Amino acid sequence: MDGQAKMRMLCRPLFSSSILWMNPLQAPFKMQPSLVLPDFCAALNRATRTLVVVDVVESVRLMQADEAGTIDRWRRFTAQVRSEVLPAHQGRLVKSLGDGLLLEFEHVPAALAAALTIQRNVRPYNTGCSVEAAMQLRLGVHVAEVVMDELDVYGTGVNLTARLAGLAGPGEIVVSAPVRDQSVPGLDAEFEDMGLCYLKHLNEPVQAYRALPALRLAQQPWKTQKANVKPGAGAPHQPMTGLLPSLAIIPFQVRNPQPQHLVLGELLADSLIAKMAGADSLRVISRLSTSALAQRACTVAEIGQLLSATFVVSGSVQANGEQLKVQIELADARSEEVIWTDLFSATVAELAERDCPVAEAIGEALVRQVTHHELRRVQHLPLPTLESFSLQLSGMALMHRSTKLEFDRARQVLEYLIERHPRAPEPRAWLAKWYVLRVTRNWVEDLPAESARALDHTQRALDISPDCSLALAMEGFVHCHMRKDLDAAEVALTQALAINPSNSLAWLFISVVQGFFSNGADAVNSADKALALSPMDPLRHHFDAIACTAHLAVGDLPKTIALAKRALNVDRNHLPTLRALATAYAESADEASANSVAQKILEIDPTFTIRCFLEKGPRGGEKNRARYAKALLIAGIPAD
Repeated sequence: MDGQAKMRMLCRPLFSSSILWMNPLQAPFKMQPSLVLPDFCAALNRATRTLVVVDVVESVRLMQADEAGTIDRWRRFTAQVRSEVLPAHQGRLVKSLGDGLLLEFEHVPAALAAALTIQRNVRPYNTGCSVEAAMQLRLGVHVAEVVMDELDVYGTGVNLTARLAGLAGPGEIVVSAPVRDQSVPGLDAEFEDMGLCYLKHLNEPVQAYRALPALRLAQQPWKTQKANVKPGAGAPHQPMTGLLPSLAIIPFQVRNPQPQHLVLGELLADSLIAKMAGADSLRVISRLSTSALAQRACTVAEIGQLLSATFVVSGSVQANGEQLKVQIELADARSEEVIWTDLFSATVAELAERDCPVAEAIGEALVRQVTHHELRRVQHLPLPTLESFSLQLSGMALMHRSTKLEFDRARQVLEYLIERHPRAPEPRAWLAKWYVLRVTRNWVEDLPAESARALDHTQRALDISPDCSLALAMEGFVHCHMRKDLDAAEVALTQALAINPSNSLAWLFISVVQGFFSNGADAVNSADKALALSPMDPLRHHFDAIACTAHLAVGDLPKTIALAKRALNVDRNHLPTLRALATAYAESADEASANSVAQKILEIDPTFTIRCFLEKGPRGGEKNRARYAKALLIAGIPAD
């Protein structure tokens, strides 16, 4: 077949000859099956498009009953479709033939949204009309590869769309299986299976579905699930995931896209989801769930409802050659408030890297912003009105703050959370850590009594859930820092890691024990594992603080100084980190810096002496303590 013949085959009639289309000013007519376009017709392109056929039900009867009124309503309605519906959904009017429309869209969600809007918008045009005079529509929607130019669309897909419209009853929308497959039930529409339908001139039956408006707005969970939970409610054990906020990362829009840049938004979202999956303080919604919303015009509240997400991350990528500008927006799905936005720079090559640097930077910023947001809510709102994850996240963060007021608020928050969820082990485990941190800040007078309280919380957590790795890790932490029993600490931490080898806190705490035992290489390896397992932890400075001590044990002074400085950037008054930094400076022969840090230590704790430092350490760590004491003396810490 030559090119001329192929052109004639492609340029077939728009609809099958059995489909009647009416011109309001003329009699019904059948489209002729032998239309041939002239050789000078516009260039044809092949593309996949979603087609919508709109047909007026019983248009002949409506014309005969009231020709002028029917024409007026139809013209006003089509004008609204052209001026409002199509621009809003990026659609194109292909044909308007008296009592029907042919529309085309690039994506299925937009086509379905437009079809539902069209059915909804026709209702006001029937105001004041009798049932018999009402103008009712039936629509067909199908996605297929078609041949198109700037004026028209051609191919068998157009005919099939018209046939689907013929299956629809008044006020109904019927779609094909490909449309259903590319839609999200409950978001784009609700679907009713019509089974296999035999259509005229088609040899095989077609699977068809009736599309109905989605029910996604029927409930507003953020209004019905506010945490007005009375203390003591909820006897069953609540898993850790119920005490964590969730984050939905929507694929980023690509601005001024070139063909080679179309995947950048998806690529960045994939990298960010992979990075954020390592955050113990958040649950990250899966990529398969968030990608379904990429091309949907959903509000932040709707995304939160559909994905059970507390926070929504969205944004855009703008490419200029190999240089990229990434705009990030973080919103609270409960209030639809944008709580943070920022601009990041990257390159196309960086997005393709396994350890994408911009994804890491964005991920760390997101964890910080979520934590800060929940902290603000806990500090300003009554505890009974807050979600449980807000309480736990804030309690974890507040206990690492510098001021005693914030530190004490952490205990109040965690104790309230325990009252609300008495069968949840995690809040008790975190409260045990709070008692340990009181010791490291020298705010404890009766150490045996405080350590007994801390162990009571870890034991109660383990009574609730004997395989709670977090509770075992905290018990090891208590034995190490409060009971000064390194052997018992090692036993508990080893059990925690046997249950969960990915427990970053257990690796971190066992690093401390190994450091006291002078197993410096093991301490460094354990600390590095902890850091690798928690790349997005909101308490990363706590990990850095302990890791710097591990590196000090092996004499890696540059690494010790770097980690200590990074930890102190977040918590500048953390005494163990300051002591490690002063020691590292002294052993590096930087006496000026060592003395400066020592003065800071004495400002925070004027009672601190070398004697005190040597007496308070656990048995087994004497060798390293003697070394550190010598350096602290050089730094300017008094002997007695």
